[in-house]
Amino acid sequence: MVSQLAAEMGQPEDPTLERSFRGHKDAVTSVAFNHNMKQLISGSLDGCVMVWNFKPQLRAFRFAGHKAAVMSVAFDGVNGTIASGSKDKTVRLWQPSVEGRSSVLKAHTGTVRCVNFSADGKLLITAGDDKTVKVWSVPGQRFQFTFSGHSNWVRSCCFSPDGRLAVSGSDDKTVRIWDVATRQCIRVYDDHSGYVNTVAFHPDGTCVASAGTDNAIKVWDVRSNQLVQHYSAHSGPVTNVAFHPSGDFLLSSSLDTTLKVWDLREGQLFYTLHGHEGATYGVDFSPAGDFFASGGADEQVLVWRTNFDRVMADCVLTSVQPNPRLATTYPTATVTVGSPGPVSAAPAPRIPRGLEGGGGAGPPASRTRSPTRQIPTCIATEPYHSVHSSMAAVRPAAADAAVDLSSGPEHRWCCDSAEEQQDNEQSGAFECQNVDDDGSHEVFIPPPMNLADLPPALSATLQHIVGQLDVLTQTMGLLEERLTISEDKMHRLDKGLQLLHKQPSVESTSSPKLHVA
Repeated sequence: MVSQLAAEMGQPEDPTLERSFRGHKDAVTSVAFNHNMKQLISGSLDGCVMVWNFKPQLRAFRFAGHKAAVMSVAFDGVNGTIASGSKDKTVRLWQPSVEGRSSVLKAHTGTVRCVNFSADGKLLITAGDDKTVKVWSVPGQRFQFTFSGHSNWVRSCCFSPDGRLAVSGSDDKTVRIWDVATRQCIRVYDDHSGYVNTVAFHPDGTCVASAGTDNAIKVWDVRSNQLVQHYSAHSGPVTNVAFHPSGDFLLSSSLDTTLKVWDLREGQLFYTLHGHEGATYGVDFSPAGDFFASGGADEQVLVWRTNFDRVMADCVLTSVQPNPRLATTYPTATVTVGSPGPVSAAPAPRIPRGLEGGGGAGPPASRTRSPTRQIPTCIATEPYHSVHSSMAAVRPAAADAAVDLSSGPEHRWCCDSAEEQQDNEQSGAFECQNVDDDGSHEVFIPPPMNLADLPPALSATLQHIVGQLDVLTQTMGLLEERLTISEDKMHRLDKGLQLLHKQPSVESTSSPKLHVA
């Protein structure tokens, strides 16, 4: 009865270990999913790139070409190319086939710490110990340009979903936002007190997450340049972070041996996962979000079934009327989840080292709620370019814009006199009315204000105000949605309690005594 009530109230299921892969001879530094969900890629300090097949009958591929440790791997979902960066100062592009053919890209003068593809697969971004971030053309396999500005090793980098921006994190304790078109640094975030090990863009492109040796995770809004969330995340340096495709959750790995899942809408810790027997270095969500992978110092690659995202999505879809504004910015992944495992309040047991590829589902993870609420979420829900697109309402119309008079009632400007009409047209302060044959009037919206006629400082201020109002509107929408979900959960809980009270109490009965004559 209790389990039925938990399911009825939409209680999330715990992540479960699905498979583990062993084959590396040293720590696993990075993992990435093939977008067709048939393979998983990993890089290791042993200098090899491994391609693991999810079908048990297919063996894994080992790509050996680097002359030193592999620090990062990435998969191009468009062209099917694998990229790897190494301590040998090179980047290699591999074809995931039996031959394992690769081409070498050389431009860095130090260890290549990170590689990532753009969403369209046309560009590759890399970062290294030479304090630079470099961009490459994938089709031509040629170096394009360099982002320069960091004063120490650059450990992480990636493109925004629309490819217009890039973000990088460095040992100089800064996070930098770059404009790909102008090749300039447009923002610098310097709130970290330690080295920045990892950065990632939110799926809608409005926020970036960063983490590092100060054991903290920070989430920034790239439009308002504000720190919107801060988590004292781990008891050791944070090595990697990854956003769930829905944008509602964040996964982190750390030298403290744990993986943690953060609920960005609630602004709190959601799960603590104990699976690796040592530090964890790399994490990645599958494209649909129904699985995630992790790699660590125990030389293992673990694949987990997410589980919790499906229940939360079902709760929202079945009990809450969807908000059209949020539906386009927070898509729900379609997943297929197996039978739920029991919820364990005690610390979860560690995964035994004997569990290898092809094994069945492992024990569920322990679910740990943070004791204190973190900074409330202010995740923006519009794409990065929404600030500019929202300004379309105050941009001047084209000078040669014409009104279609081919159909409908006659349109004419209604002014008191020809002189007033000329003055009003010159000043832009006239009223447009639609006059029907019966004399009725329909008021039209006056023409938009021309920002080009305003001083540059005032124009910039107005654009900033519009952007802030846009963020405020989205934040209020999120808060309203959260309140709706909370009210629905309370209603479900009340209904469940009523069902419990209606259950007839079972009284213990004893067998009749026998009297022997």
